[in-house]
Amino acid sequence: MQRQISAELSLTAAGPARMVLSIAAHSSVETSDEHLSVTLEGAELPVTEIVDAYGARLHLVDVTEGDAHVSYRATVVSAAAPITATPLDEIVFMRPSRYAESDSLAPTAAREFGGLTETELLFGVSSWVGQHLQYVPGSSLPTDGAVRTLLARQGVCRDYAHLVVALLRSMNVPARLVSVYAPGLEPMDFHAVAEAAIDGQWFVVDATALAPRSSLVRIASGRDASDTAFLTTHGAAVTLHDVTVTAVVDDLPADDLTQLVSLG
Repeated sequence: MQRQISAELSLTAAGPARMVLSIAAHSSVETSDEHLSVTLEGAELPVTEIVDAYGARLHLVDVTEGDAHVSYRATVVSAAAPITATPLDEIVFMRPSRYAESDSLAPTAAREFGGLTETELLFGVSSWVGQHLQYVPGSSLPTDGAVRTLLARQGVCRDYAHLVVALLRSMNVPARLVSVYAPGLEPMDFHAVAEAAIDGQWFVVDATALAPRSSLVRIASGRDASDTAFLTTHGAAVTLHDVTVTAVVDDLPADDLTQLVSLG
């Protein structure tokens, strides 16, 4: 399955700042024709790549005052090999985190999903979140976590993913958030899904059901959105004006929501 992915960001820096970009395909993904460039007032800037603890490729760029433009594109040649869950993963991704307050949601999870195990639990949580939330662009704040999402009963993809992650952790299933490129997503943007570990294998869970899981391209994985943001800045204020994302697959597959799928 060949996929074309790209991202364009337009920004303005008020002064010296460091930008950390998380928009490149994950280190496990085989790509060709990959290109990343950052310009400031038309002049290209040096970019430093760092791979984080979970294989995400972060790109660091130092900017000064002015208008900046980020451009990324790549062809995904083939699906990545499934990523196994390590013993450390099964500790880290069972803990409550900033946006996935699994401790607070434990009574809700026990009431709704008590008695379900493994695959039944994954499908049960995903279906429940999909039925109880309404997808409303712009309805949530960047600071909203799973508890506030559940109370509001609405949100966007990261809100759905945070709630799924928190509920699964509450039921003793290691779970994490994954940022992805998502062919078939409408409207097109960066997308967020959940991953759950069963018998040492990560499986993707998307309560929004907005794009086929087998076509997704991993960017970054982490405890929640604080680990997977496509842009982080330090220093002077950086204003993001526009983001354009594309993700196209040669043949968009169907998605059987009753089957386990590994993100490749």
